[in-house]
Amino acid sequence: MDKINIKNLEVFAHHGVFEEEKRDGQLFFISCSLYVDISSAAKTDDLNKTVNYGSICHDITNFMQENTFDLIETVAQKLTAKLLMDNPIVRKVWFEIKKPSAPIGLPIETVSIEVERSRHVAYLGMGSNLGDRKEHLKFALDELSKVEEVRILKVSDFITTAPYGYEEQGDFLNGCLKIETILSPIELLDLLQGIENDAGRIREVRWGPRTLDLDIEMYDDEVIFTDRLIVPHVEMHKRDFVLKPLCEIEPKLVHPIYKKTVEDLLSMLSEHKI
Repeated sequence: MDKINIKNLEVFAHHGVFEEEKRDGQLFFISCSLYVDISSAAKTDDLNKTVNYGSICHDITNFMQENTFDLIETVAQKLTAKLLMDNPIVRKVWFEIKKPSAPIGLPIETVSIEVERSRHVAYLGMGSNLGDRKEHLKFALDELSKVEEVRILKVSDFITTAPYGYEEQGDFLNGCLKIETILSPIELLDLLQGIENDAGRIREVRWGPRTLDLDIEMYDDEVIFTDRLIVPHVEMHKRDFVLKPLCEIEPKLVHPIYKKTVEDLLSMLSEHKI
């Protein structure tokens, strides 16, 4: 992918653990690479089809000077997120922040941190069968919309489905959504479980009743198998309450293991071929 590079932008700002760093401020040097496709801009000579690096430099400067953080790790994380989420044409960002006046009492040229973040597309399943089911699902959407590292792209209609696995419970209201995020799979899982907890979910019975259930069905075309997270969701191809709403918003989405589209998987499930 093409890159637009900015090297050693000088910004005087007030970040650091020590009180004098926040009070007196110091000079920071910031470099970044913005991964974009410049082909359309190059053909048309149109600035609107690429990234305005002058505006990016001003955005970085304003962010650095309008905020105060203890750690340059926090600065790097938040600023990288801002650059990605504010500039949809940018697919990935590499970012370095140098702190040449780091107060360590030893001769050193500079201390720096580098981070790299990319955009990812994930598909989430939602379900509820306790209390006001629709309100619980709307709560999840509202909470996700507040997260700066997440952008909701599509939301399915909500459908009523019979319980799966443990059948001695009420019907579920289910839906799916497509999001764009710069969170890693585990970071996204932590976020979703936090929203579930805020909705009052209690985990007592596997596949049992719940106020809110949020699952990562797919994350890009990655295959993940860890103690905490399996992606694609291990039984999504057997669940019409996942496939039906997912087919509504992304019928041609291909399952990375079975190499079938969502609409094909749904058709196979309805014909009892899975």
